[in-house]
Amino acid sequence: MENVEYLALIQAYTGIGIGLMIGLGAAGACIGVGIMCSRFLEGAARQPEMIPTLQAKVFLLLGLTDASFIIAVGMAMFFAFANPLLSVVQ
Repeated sequence: MENVEYLALIQAYTGIGIGLMIGLGAAGACIGVGIMCSRFLEGAARQPEMIPTLQAKVFLLLGLTDASFIIAVGMAMFFAFANPLLSVVQ
């Protein structure tokens, strides 16, 4: 195969990988946030006096869950715009 064909294959597989990184990262973050918030509401309904303690922990975990997705988006953008795999073929 020629270099052009290798470059095309690398770009195609990188595009698939980027889609999977962003798609699965978003799905995982959304499912995690949904489950966590539903458990928070359930716990708040059972013990209303624990709401301030639970709320602080929920907001902290929401930030960490969203940060993992943002890191995946950053990695996807790195591979989209500065793909280190393309330099191997050239």
